Amino acid sequence: DDENNELVLPKMEQIPSDQYRKGETLRAVIARVDNENNNPKIILSRTSPVFLERLLEQEVPEIADGLIAIKKIARMPGERAKVAVESYDERIDPVGACVGVKGSRVHGIVHELCNENIDVINWTANSKLFIQRALSPARVNSININEEERRAEVYLQPEEVSLAIGRGGLNIKLASMLTEYTIDVFRDVPEGEEE
Repeated sequence: DDENNELVLPKMEQIPSDQYRKGETLRAVIARVDNENNNPKIILSRTSPVFLERLLEQEVPEIADGLIAIKKIARMPGERAKVAVESYDERIDPVGACVGVKGSRVHGIVHELCNENIDVINWTANSKLFIQRALSPARVNSININEEERRAEVYLQPEEVSLAIGRGGLNIKLASMLTEYTIDVFRDVPEGEEE
């Protein structure tokens, strides 16, 4: 940087599909500063949820202005992320504001993050509703929640199950990270048609 401090972007803080070229500008957040013998070593990250948060702040003026809050972020760097947002102004649709017209606002971020898919959902304190939203695009039939164990049993139509789980289990993994519930998915088979 300008003060001759060395900035380090370790492999584990890089998005797996990142390609770097000499001389190009790189965006990242400072994950931490290690002080070795009065020699600050600044560790950067592109995989941290904070990086996604800062990118959203830059792209979405309503977040920078404090009209929309990012409540929670779960991400698998370079693959997919889920962001829960809440609006402090009922005239503003927080999801619409973050995504932008035809995805214009989120598109730049997706590009920066090597085509990481970003799902933006409305945050709610209602656990059942939040889990239901976190599992989108799958449509949920019913949810049983065990608050003490933070487990949720989710029942869906058979054709919705693979959507809820997602490719390589990604959707359900992110939904669990976002809601902080262990989510178990079950097929909702009409009575009399039990397998």
